[in-house]
Amino acid sequence: MERGLPAQEICELTKIDPWFIQQIEELTAMNRRAAAVDRRNRFKRALARSEASRAASDEQLAQIWRTTSASVRLQRARYGVTPVFKRVDTCAAEFESFTPYLYSTYEDEDESDAQARPKVMILGSGPNRIGQGIEFDYCCCHAAFALREDGFETIMVNCNPETVSTDYDTSDRLYFEPLTLEDVLAIVEREKPQGVIVQFGGQTPLNLALELKRNGVPIIGTAPESIDLAEDPPPASGVCLTS
Repeated sequence: MERGLPAQEICELTKIDPWFIQQIEELTAMNRRAAAVDRRNRFKRALARSEASRAASDEQLAQIWRTTSASVRLQRARYGVTPVFKRVDTCAAEFESFTPYLYSTYEDEDESDAQARPKVMILGSGPNRIGQGIEFDYCCCHAAFALREDGFETIMVNCNPETVSTDYDTSDRLYFEPLTLEDVLAIVEREKPQGVIVQFGGQTPLNLALELKRNGVPIIGTAPESIDLAEDPPPASGVCLTS
């Protein structure tokens, strides 16, 4: 598609439904527009809002503009381009919904209604895969239960609808968001929790620990440096690691 092959021909060659090809075509066009703007050295709020609303992450824009995601994040902050959070009515207006289910988007009105209570955020495991399964969901749930008993508002961040941690009665608030640095930082900025727990969600949140701390996020429990050391310990002196 980037080389100019027509969408119809791609559908005929791949047998992929045209709807999916159309979505890829729109993303490809968006990338071209973003790359052209970079050459003119202009980063305008209107462009940032329109591109971000089409699911271009800071990391993707950084790759297009050959810079870092931190630089893109700073530019967004400079122009006031930040996500807002919308609510999902989990009871379809039939009953009162007590647990807010929230997702981010680039619009004007924010529905998060963050409270001033002491709160702790728990990062879930995301999609289940080899190396992180249901045992992590169990840990996240019991962390939420224990924190609630201690008087904290519990905030769960997870993007897997098939987990118990995303049930309506597990936490006080649920952010149904990807477990990426960009998305977690946006939630931290909105909620301002007393701390974040990364240790119960498996590999995905563990990979965020160091970068979260570097961005000023308080990590509860094991220090991110110790997590990193345990994940990738240095070789012992005098030990040959070759096969």
